[in-house]
Parts: sequence; C-alpha cells; structure tokens
Amino acid sequence: MSQINKLEDLIRYHKALYYQGRPEINDIEYDKLEEELRSLDPENKTLLIVGSTTTGTKVKHDSKMLSLNKTYKIDELEKWADKKEVVSTLKIDGVSCSIIYQEGILILGKTRGDGSFGEDITNKLLWMGTIPKKLNKSKQNIEVRGELFCTEEDFFSLSKEMVKIGFEKPASQRNIVAGLISRKENIELCRYIQFRAFDILGEEINFKAEKEKEKKLKDLGFIPETFTLHKNIKTIKEEVEKAREFMSEGNYQIDGLVFTLNDYKLHEELGSTAHHPRYKIAFKYQGDTKETVIEDITWQVSRNGILTPVAEVVPVELSGAKISRVTLHNYGMVNQYELKKGDTIEIVRSGEVIPKFLSVVKKSKGKMRVPGVCPSCNEKVVISDIRILCKNPICPAQTKEGILNFVQKIGIDDLSSKRLEEMISMGVVSTIEDLYKIKKNDLLKLDKVKEKLEEKLLKNIENSKTVNLANFLSALGISGGAINKCEKVVSSGFDTIEKVLDLSLEDLIGIEGFAEKSATDFLDSLRTKHNTIKNLVKLGFSFNSETNQSEGTLKGLKIAITGTLSEKRSVIEGKIKASGGSLVSSVSKNTDILLTNQQTSSSSKYKKAKELGIKIVSEEELLNMLS
Repeated sequence: MSQINKLEDLIRYHKALYYQGRPEINDIEYDKLEEELRSLDPENKTLLIVGSTTTGTKVKHDSKMLSLNKTYKIDELEKWADKKEVVSTLKIDGVSCSIIYQEGILILGKTRGDGSFGEDITNKLLWMGTIPKKLNKSKQNIEVRGELFCTEEDFFSLSKEMVKIGFEKPASQRNIVAGLISRKENIELCRYIQFRAFDILGEEINFKAEKEKEKKLKDLGFIPETFTLHKNIKTIKEEVEKAREFMSEGNYQIDGLVFTLNDYKLHEELGSTAHHPRYKIAFKYQGDTKETVIEDITWQVSRNGILTPVAEVVPVELSGAKISRVTLHNYGMVNQYELKKGDTIEIVRSGEVIPKFLSVVKKSKGKMRVPGVCPSCNEKVVISDIRILCKNPICPAQTKEGILNFVQKIGIDDLSSKRLEEMISMGVVSTIEDLYKIKKNDLLKLDKVKEKLEEKLLKNIENSKTVNLANFLSALGISGGAINKCEKVVSSGFDTIEKVLDLSLEDLIGIEGFAEKSATDFLDSLRTKHNTIKNLVKLGFSFNSETNQSEGTLKGLKIAITGTLSEKRSVIEGKIKASGGSLVSSVSKNTDILLTNQQTSSSSKYKKAKELGIKIVSEEELLNMLS
C-alpha cells in the first residue's frame, strides 16, 4: 500500500503542475507513473482524475446529516452525560463531508449542504491524499463522514501557490476549504485539504460502542480523530482543558469538542430530533472578539527551537479579562498577513489560554520584520515552511524551556521559571540531569534563597526521583508525547523504562492512537532522549506504572481483539486490564494472544496471528483463564 500511496501523491502533484502550466516532468515520465499505479491497482480512482474543472450537482443523503446540540457550560455537559460512559473528539472547524464506498471503492463524495441534500464533490476528493480511494482489505458498502480542513502548514503552502498562479492570498484556513470545494476550476488545489473521519454507516456495520469506530476507521485506511473514552466528569474536565490549549497551540482549527454516549443501545433508545441527535452534544467555549492595535511583535523561543511570534497590543477588555498580548501562531501567519507594528487587528478569546489573532482590519505603513538571529543566543535562524528555527543545541532559551517543562510535569514544587532562569545563568544547571547533581550550599548563591528554602528545594528535587512512568515520559518533551499518548504506551505493556528504551516502530504503530507518522516522530524524538533517560536512572530515578500494579493470570501479556464479543468490548477490556494484561490494536510478533469468537476469519488480525503462530483464544477460553 505504501508504494500505491506514493504513486497517488506523485500523480496528483504532477497533474496539478501540468494544469497550471508548470510541469516538472515530461509526458512520458508521467505516463510511467500512471502505468505503474495501474499495474498495482487497476481500479484506483486517482487514474480517473480528469482536468482541473468540475460542476457540482445536488445529491440526496441516505440519512440526514444533522446539526449538534451545544452547550457552553461544564455543569450542563455533566447533566447530559448523567454518569454514563462518553467518548470525546475534537470539533474541527472545517466543512463536513460524506463519502460513499461501494464494494470498497469510492464512488461519491458530498458536502453536508442543508442536511438532506449536499453538493457532489467527488472529483475534488480524488485530489486529497488523506482520503482512501479504495478501502483497506474491505469490499463493504459503507458511508464515512468526517471533516475537511486545512492545517497551518498546508495553508501556508497553498497561499504561496495561489499567489504564484494569480489568485489573491486566502483569508483564513476555514474559509479557504469552503472556497476550494465550491470552485469549478483549479480543483487541483484541493490536494492541500485534509480529511478526518468521525463516523461510519452501513448495513454491514455493527457497533456496540462508539469507541469501536476509531479502530474500524483506522483499519479501513482513514485517519480518524482520536476517540477519548471518559468514565467520569474528572477526565471530561481534563479533556476540555486539553482542547482549550489545542485552540492556541494546535496546527489546525477547532471550535470545541464533540461528546457522544459510548453505549450504542442508547443511540437507538434516545434517537434524534429533527435538528440533532440526542446522544451527541457539542461543547463550545464562550467568547467574543475585539479590535486592537499591534504595538510590537516579540519572538519567544520554545524548547524545540521554534520562534513563536507574540503581539504586544493596546490593552482591551475581552471575555472579562484585560488583554495586552496575543499569539500570532507562527512565522507563516506573520508572513501570510504581513503583520507589523501599527496594524489594526481583530482578536478572539474563546477557549484559548492566550487570545489569538483572527484577521487584519487595517494595515499600517511600513514593512513586516522577522528576526534573522535567535533573540536568546544570537545565532542565525533558518526558515522552514511556517516556522523559524534556532538550530543551536545550547541556546539558553531552549535549555531553560526544556528543563522548565520537565520541572513542571515531573512536579518539583517551589522551583519557578524565574528561579530556574537564575540557576541557568549562574551555571548551577545546564541540563535536566544537573538538577539531581545539586549539592548543599549550591543554591545559597541564588537571590532570596536561605538555608531553609534550599533544604526544601533539595528535598522536593530528591522526592521527584520516584515518578509515574507515563508522567516521566511526558516530562521529557518527546515530540507527540502528550500525557495521554504516554499513558497509552505504558498501558500497552511497555511498563518499564527498559521496555520503553527498546520500543520499535512496529510496537508503536500497534498502539491505539499512533499512526505511522506520529509513531515515527515519537520514536525519533525518544531516541534523542536516551542518554538523558539513562543518566537519570543512574542518578536514582525509579518508576511505577498502573500496569505494574495489576496482578493476575494475564500479567505481562499483550492481547489483541477481533470480531464480535458476547459482552460489551469495554467490559472484556476492563477484565483483561484488571488481570494484568494489556491491549494492542494490531497483531505483531510481540502479541501474545488474539481474542476472537470466530473459528475462521478473513480479518487481517486473524490471518497475521495464524501466520506468526500466535495463540488464538475464544471469549469462553479467556474467561476460563481469568478464573
């Protein structure tokens, strides 16, 4: 499949350039690409792309694409959930889309429209690399629903290409998606649009729980939004806070969260109104917008060396708070709108931790200025797509932010950002490991630190050596290593630091929530932390994990599940975890057991288990093992 996907991308890329009059290869070379794809996948829809124009026609939805009821208050969300299991996904701010597959082949794509009728956008979907033209190992008749959107990186590249071929710069990520899918020409620009799936319908599709959709969509070749399961209001509130941060820091736009009752029986029992399903609700952040003027633009350096622009603005009152600083996201945003001192801008504060730039109201005279050197170490910076990067590994700002991230997530009390900055400038620490080499009297040279505070700080540092493994991994600042991802790694059986250090790409891809790219990024970043991890272990770090605390007959076993079970899958998964086992989403050489009630199956998991000689057990056999 990787070669097929590569050929699809190349064909779409070169066809786009051809229609813009800027071909990079000749017709013979292009024909060879099509011939190779045809030999590997004769029915591939990419081979059917014709021209760069289209005409949209109205198409009826088999089942209505309803709107969502919404709330802005946590207590209303809690009342709606009513102590039931719920699943949350990010609510992407894009354009809803429905895709129809017959016998596993994409035959029709349509917008949401008025909910009953949508516009036929099939020819445009063929340009989008994140939409499979043929389902993975399936010939089912299904409908997949999701959201079309544009990431910051793609928006930046799209803007450059649109200007190059004579169009105006697009105004926003969301508007450009709606604009492109309604165009009748230059539809090759749709290759900058991405798709995230969140629902799947069809006569052959039977779910017992909403959470099961994530894996099914992934198996079919889609990129689903992460489905997070919640059993109590505590984790719901945590997810609301994570989404709030994503609104400021994420690389695509969201406007809240969607919560769905996990139990599928409740979907049938509750049904829908003419407007919305009763088993789903959107949580959105109350907020408003204001106009203000940029007084200056400063650039902050992250622990990864990314320079982030922040606008110092004329103070305004917004959502009950006095605002004087606004995030401008990244270099791409500053360049896109040519932001500079004196510009009048519109800002928004909904769920964001820091208010963010929305649009330019009035441009000022003068020129946009971006830094040529790092404001922290004065070394020359490089521009990489939408980001400006400082590549200096010993940049003071990167050092400080990396150590500060560790301190905050590992939980060392009384060690503030200001105090840490002083420790770095005075040479007390320059790495994370240095925190654990501090001796008595080392901290007395710091401002306002006396013997009593030093003793307290040293005790807090020493106590932090005993830590939950998932928290430790998250504190290291691994790329894509948010706490929820690290928890999934640990709960999947990689519950010792030795197992984590031996993680392979195949291991990570087998863990729920990791696609090949995110797994690769995580693993590459983790490997750069190996020396730090080993040094901290030598300095006395010890780790605990929830998995280690579970004793039982399945302790240490990695178990995959396929097919329908007599009990709810979540119940079986709970029993496996309670008995010390861990769940994996795919079968590999590291899998110990495949659980299925089918004696023979055409599923990829079953075939792989047979091929690798992995033990296959039924639900009854598993329950006997548990007892």
